[in-house]
Amino acid sequence: MQTTLFDYDLPAEFIAQQPAEPRDSSRLLVLHRADGRLEHRTFRDIGDYLCEGDLLVANDSRVIPARLHGRKSTGGVVEILLLRQQDQEGRQWACLVRGRGLGAGAAIQIGDDLHASVLAVQPTGTRTIDFSAPVRPYLDRLGEVPLPPYITHYAGDPERYQTVYSWPEGSVAAPTAGLHFTPELLIDLRGQGVRFDTVTLHVGLDTFKPVESDQVEEHVIHSEWAELSADTARRVNETTLAGGRVVAVGTTSVRTLEWGATGAQGIDPYDDRACPWQRVAAFAGDVSLFIYPGYRFRAVDVLITNFHLPRSSLLMLVSAFIAQHYPEDPDAGRRILLDAYAVAKREGYRFYSFGDAMLIL
Repeated sequence: MQTTLFDYDLPAEFIAQQPAEPRDSSRLLVLHRADGRLEHRTFRDIGDYLCEGDLLVANDSRVIPARLHGRKSTGGVVEILLLRQQDQEGRQWACLVRGRGLGAGAAIQIGDDLHASVLAVQPTGTRTIDFSAPVRPYLDRLGEVPLPPYITHYAGDPERYQTVYSWPEGSVAAPTAGLHFTPELLIDLRGQGVRFDTVTLHVGLDTFKPVESDQVEEHVIHSEWAELSADTARRVNETTLAGGRVVAVGTTSVRTLEWGATGAQGIDPYDDRACPWQRVAAFAGDVSLFIYPGYRFRAVDVLITNFHLPRSSLLMLVSAFIAQHYPEDPDAGRRILLDAYAVAKREGYRFYSFGDAMLIL
């Protein structure tokens, strides 16, 4: 499958630079997979499409203030973006850096009492950096929440780049499908019998990177740490057995739930001989599940998601979710999704992290 098939044109004016206020006033494009029908709604209307017995599953990871500013001994300015903790103590991190002369051995001063040194330069261009102390206690004072590079004009409250239910810290990018929920909306949904549960997946920047290989199948997906607790796994399985729907809030929740149904149990995700429905199992560890058309979903019935970047693995995942309704035509999901994106552009929807949402039924 050619990666170029997942390309589309998006002029810069469609990229949201500010979040909707209030959160649930963002627009909602409802896509019915069975017939490709579209509806234009507001996110606070989402309860019209959810039923008693459904289970919302969201990613509760919280974005850390992962961007640090420092200087080399020569005075050169350095920017460090923490990507992933490499040791238990929290001193060694995989990082992206901006600045000159940052090879192995380079020393960096951050604030008055934290310094760091580059241990190694990885083939991908990331650096392994060793800090003089566990870095997390310094982040609230020295760090900044890293907004995506396509958000260039936002100077508002950094908390708007967190979900209202975020708790365990560890992401360097927000699970943005959850940004539309307000506490009041969640309470209203609970009142109509829709339950709410969480998984944790600490989002890395590679989530949003375009797929660079010519063939989709040749792409090597990044891994991210995730946890699906035993209690959540039990509630997911009980929901399915009772005839309810598992509604994933965002692609990171999808990857966590589907890994619990496949890789966490030693099942090849693309093994067509596997049972079409599979109980999820609890796990805690790395997830490296690349979902593209041809994948058969075991755990997720409904998807809430934002509008994604061209050629991204997220766009491929959503295409695969739609395509499941068209087993005789694996390309149908991609075509239907890109047609929906074209309608969204004509209707003035806002794209990417601070943008509007889709509900795929």
